[in-house]
Amino acid sequence: MLKTLIYLFLAWLLYKLVFDFIIPIYRSTKVVRRQMSDMQEAMRQQYEQQQAAQQGYSSQQKQPPVSRPESKPDKGDYIDFEEIK
Repeated sequence: MLKTLIYLFLAWLLYKLVFDFIIPIYRSTKVVRRQMSDMQEAMRQQYEQQQAAQQGYSSQQKQPPVSRPESKPDKGDYIDFEEIK
């Protein structure tokens, strides 16, 4: 009788382990993998769209953009520092 109770208890523990732990982890892993592949596909499509837009933009330009001369910082804002001992 005691042996049967122990076997039933072990079977119940195994049932709980499988249906409350292993199966939910499997399902969540499957969902995360699917979401990850969807995100990678969306990023790939966005990258391709950006590349196409950049190529279209560069083909529309006929002359290089005018470069601006570098602006030099105003020397009036600089305060000379001397260490006093």
